[in-house]
Amino acid sequence: MAYKFRILKPHEIEIVVPLVEKLDDFKIPQAILKERFLEMAKAQNYDCAVILDKERIVGVTGLWYCTRHYSGKSVEVDHVFIEEAHRGKGLGKDFFKWIYNYVTKKGYQAIELNTYVQNHASHKFYYNEGFKILGYHFLKKFD
Repeated sequence: MAYKFRILKPHEIEIVVPLVEKLDDFKIPQAILKERFLEMAKAQNYDCAVILDKERIVGVTGLWYCTRHYSGKSVEVDHVFIEEAHRGKGLGKDFFKWIYNYVTKKGYQAIELNTYVQNHASHKFYYNEGFKILGYHFLKKFD
């Protein structure tokens, strides 16, 4: 299978919502996800990368750009998801290779991410990609 990788244009952003719903086990209502992704697409420091199988999107990740005191110009990958039928074929490795190439051409020096504590398969993948654990990610929502 010949997969293609590309960055979505901001007006295309809503097409990734069904994949992100699966990532979060449908815990966030679709309308809220659409609203959030539309807002994210307006940000100058965000890209949405997708994996295409022919014209069908089978994978997605967000790319947040910033400068960090500890790493310099950095990109944070977010909401990484690949359809189950396309896993275990080296696609994640190919996708990240494409991402590394894309962001280094843009002048970024580091890549970082968060992953859910219980997502052990992703931990193994990221270790194999050379990622190191630096700390914990905390979240507090305001009511």
